[in-house]
Amino acid sequence: MTPKNKEKPKHLGRGLESLLGPIINTVQENMDASMSPEVPNYIPDKDLQKSIAELSLDDIAPNPYQPRQTWNDQQLHDLASSIRENGIIQPIIVRQKGDKYEIVAGERRFRAAGIAGLQKIPAMVRTTTDSEMLALALVENIHRADLNPVEKARAYQSFMKTFNLTQEQAAQKLGQDRSVVANYIRLLNLPSEVKQMLVEGSLDMGHARALLALPTDDLRKRLANRALAGRLSVREVERLVRLALTAGDEKKQKQIIEKPAHIKDLEEKIRSRLGTKVSIQARKNGQRGRIIIEFYSLDEFDNIAQMLGVSSD
Repeated sequence: MTPKNKEKPKHLGRGLESLLGPIINTVQENMDASMSPEVPNYIPDKDLQKSIAELSLDDIAPNPYQPRQTWNDQQLHDLASSIRENGIIQPIIVRQKGDKYEIVAGERRFRAAGIAGLQKIPAMVRTTTDSEMLALALVENIHRADLNPVEKARAYQSFMKTFNLTQEQAAQKLGQDRSVVANYIRLLNLPSEVKQMLVEGSLDMGHARALLALPTDDLRKRLANRALAGRLSVREVERLVRLALTAGDEKKQKQIIEKPAHIKDLEEKIRSRLGTKVSIQARKNGQRGRIIIEFYSLDEFDNIAQMLGVSSD
């Protein structure tokens, strides 16, 4: 017997065809090319080439529904270097807005083209609605590693609101597990200070998910600050959360989450002696732990080593 073909796994954006129609295929085909500074291997067919125009960068505005709020300068400059050497083979996609244009997909190439000093860029002009703009921007960005968790969460939320979808429906449309969408959406419940730590990369998703189990924003901020200052691992944060949740009243929870006063005092004394930031991290039983001594230059490292009686030769 010939075994039945297994159902192919969902791919991002395929479910969007029911919302957007054939335009999603054009974006989906050129997504991989736009993610790398290397020359794209996708060449538009003759029908698409007929609709490609050379547009002035000054006449193009970014996608107003772009979920990405931060851009990696090094990656943009790497892409710009490739563009200077090879040009832009893969056109961006735009829509007309009055006598100007708005980017539908390809904002990284647009930004890199400006850095590369180009005055014009090849573009395919398409007719798209605001809802399609949001969906296509989400599809182009959602699997990029450098889209930070808060940007991703806000993109999912906007997508659900625009198309009036539940988390389950949004996950189906985007080829994602519902738990993935739910975990990102929950990040928006964190206090703004903690969300900013996620944006900056000071905390990661694991830290954030552990913090969400705490009952108040105050406790979440306190533990986030301790995790940041002490460079706590996700497991260490999870352990503190578990201890806090079994402590009963909020006063006891704060005592567990915050570093003990005598540890802070010891840190300050060592810092004064060495002239640099010091963090003491005690383990659960208080009998083990580690001391982290920071340095910010090789000269500072040598000075610390000398104070500790260690030769760096």
